[in-house]
Amino acid sequence: MIFTGRVWKFGNDINTDLMMPGEVFSFPVEQQARQVFRANRPGWVDQVREGDILIGGRNFGTGSSRPAARLLRHLGITCVVAESINGLFFRNCVNFALAPMTCAGITAAFKEGEEAAVDFIQGVVTHVASGRVLQGEALPDFLQEIIATGGTVERLRSQGFLR
Repeated sequence: MIFTGRVWKFGNDINTDLMMPGEVFSFPVEQQARQVFRANRPGWVDQVREGDILIGGRNFGTGSSRPAARLLRHLGITCVVAESINGLFFRNCVNFALAPMTCAGITAAFKEGEEAAVDFIQGVVTHVASGRVLQGEALPDFLQEIIATGGTVERLRSQGFLR
């Protein structure tokens, strides 16, 4: 599983409240997605395109277990690579087919708008322009399979557990 795309950078301790504000829970998914990062990056949702990659600092996705990963994936973000990822957010990424990876040094290695290639099998991130490679943590095969089949619900459906 390899993703190549344009990088968006976010800092440390990015809370799921910033990704999915509480007042949007009752909205349809399309409307929820329009509110992602509105408090700290107004207009960001209009710039994101399918295949983009999100890079974050330490403790990315801290906070509640809001299904913010679903909204990021809905906007076109294919994967999240961060210095560290909150455990609940990591699981929600897998649940909603948004590939997560931790990688020390990732925030210093990229400027926003540059291109990254993220290899979840080998656990490496490559800065496409310079060829610089960073070693991250490979994603276990069973998690890659869940993501490749569209997330947890789709994986269970493909195995006959859901209709």
